Amino acid sequence: MTAIWFAANHGDLGGGEVMTLNLAEAARDLGYAVGIVAPGVPNRLVAEARESGFRTVEIHGRTPARYATNLRAWDLLERTGLLWANGLRPALATAGHRDRIVHVHQVPRGKQAIAVRAAAVGARAAVVPSEFAASTIPGSVVLPNWTRPWSEPDFNRRLVNCSDLSPVVLGFLGRLSVLKGVAVLAEALALLDRQDPGRYRLLLAGEPTYATSDDRAEVETALAPVAHLVSRTGWMAPRDFFKAVDLAVFPSVIAESFGLVAAEAMSSGCPFVVSNSGALPEVAGDHPYVSDPDARSLANTLEAAVATYSEGLLRGSYNRWVTHYSPSAGRAGLKRLLDGWGWRREPVPD
Repeated sequence: MTAIWFAANHGDLGGGEVMTLNLAEAARDLGYAVGIVAPGVPNRLVAEARESGFRTVEIHGRTPARYATNLRAWDLLERTGLLWANGLRPALATAGHRDRIVHVHQVPRGKQAIAVRAAAVGARAAVVPSEFAASTIPGSVVLPNWTRPWSEPDFNRRLVNCSDLSPVVLGFLGRLSVLKGVAVLAEALALLDRQDPGRYRLLLAGEPTYATSDDRAEVETALAPVAHLVSRTGWMAPRDFFKAVDLAVFPSVIAESFGLVAAEAMSSGCPFVVSNSGALPEVAGDHPYVSDPDARSLANTLEAAVATYSEGLLRGSYNRWVTHYSPSAGRAGLKRLLDGWGWRREPVPD
């Protein structure tokens, strides 16, 4: 195998595209020749890849359909080496082609399950980020996502050092949508404020990216009663977010295939609470602060975390990140797969 080309789902820098870069960096560190294939519009991923020194192929096409068509043509006529289709779009676009890996980052639902089966036709393997996701795609292999450390972990947190912390700054980082649990979190905050007025605040960091108008309206309706308790910052860099909050909250109501932001909290030494949706408890490990995806359960779990979170738990979560979700862990996992499949390290051809 002469090269590994990582084909992206989008041209922007969402979670899947960050993983495209992570995969490419890990493969390069292992000594493989690496290239990145991505849309030219938008071209944030292409620009980031070039800045990081990767060979890139910029696929033209202003719509997803045109990108898929042009990617298929490039893959059929020009690509040599292995194609790692990092997402359902490039996997479907190249279905049936030789020497491909299909990497699925979302649990397939409805028509997506049919699309995944079609995308996997002729693929050497299907890769997923968690055991939970693997249970939904028979025959798939698990390669957990990983994240860079945003800062040195800080175990000297207010939440574990103050017996009567007030106000408690809760924090949410991610897409502002119903499925990510923002409406449930707003309802939980209202319950907490009724029980202990003024003690809790919420830092809401993110944007309603890809959310429908109905979804946005439902989120705004849920936030309206607690607007005086909420600080809305728009998107924040994770390093700034984790320093600003006492307790991060990831209350998804949809079955998550992984939980990258939870892994980022673990790497930063930030206390966190997750819902029991999909792979979130799997990522968190032996973590006591896991709620059902409803407002009352979340409020109770947040109260328990504020009262009893320990430095030992922070250190344990950080150690779990080092072992399972750090760049070194990701590199080792990728090496096991590539070595097991017998792919050789050779230069990218001109």
